[in-house]
Amino acid sequence: MAKESMKARERKREATVAKYAEKRKALKEAGDYEALQRLPKDASPVRLHNRCKITGRPRGYMRTFGLSRVTFREMANKGLIPGVKKASW
Repeated sequence: MAKESMKARERKREATVAKYAEKRKALKEAGDYEALQRLPKDASPVRLHNRCKITGRPRGYMRTFGLSRVTFREMANKGLIPGVKKASW
């Protein structure tokens, strides 16, 4: 499990990106890069990092399910993810 502070920091970044999205878009279209520099660093969507929705693990993230590979495997083996079953051939 990730630290609660790391999860909270990521949620805060998501909120900041959403807050400044329109402003960033307008400044980019206008070509005003000096004004873009004055925006908060966390307003940039590049600074966001995908995390597992359950554990907060930052690595091994599966975008389709929003889970880390470890959590995905546990849930799939328990049959908690619809349409996913263990492969055998």
